[in-house]
Amino acid sequence: MNEFVDLQGVSGVSYRFRLWPQGASHLPIAGNYVAVREAGEGFKVVVAGVTNDLSACRALAETSAGRGPVSIFTRLNVSRAQRTAEHEDIVGHYKPALNRAET
Repeated sequence: MNEFVDLQGVSGVSYRFRLWPQGASHLPIAGNYVAVREAGEGFKVVVAGVTNDLSACRALAETSAGRGPVSIFTRLNVSRAQRTAEHEDIVGHYKPALNRAET
């Protein structure tokens, strides 16, 4: 999986997410996250979420993703209004099996 992934919103706007490597720590900062699974030539967004503390979302995202390996990507976003709007835009495009509102 690449270090960065660009996700499209239903609006057409592109959002860049960075891979959170397995075993690495994360800053306890607010932002958006996705769990993606490799699928054919690309990937499938299986979980999309928004949180006040990205450092605590890995276990929740991996558990919510179901069976099979996933990669977790994050996007730092301190403004609650902006991260909520981006989350809704991304969910509207990918329609993941699970989307998690602010935690």
